[in-house]
Amino acid sequence: MNKPGWTALLEAIIYGDGGPKYQEAIHVLIEHGADVHLADAKGISPLQHAQSRGFQEISNILMQAGAKQ
Repeated sequence: MNKPGWTALLEAIIYGDGGPKYQEAIHVLIEHGADVHLADAKGISPLQHAQSRGFQEISNILMQAGAKQ
């Protein structure tokens, strides 16, 4: 987690465009143990960030992974 309270997963969502490259990056992060429930310093979850940006596919990826964690 960096100084603003973001993980690599959060950065891929916040700085990304939701496209295929970012979807793949999120898959890789999750496969390597990223916690999809770990919120930022303000308490905003990765899923909430993805939904607020309209990233439907990333939201689906996070919900599916969250059900497994």
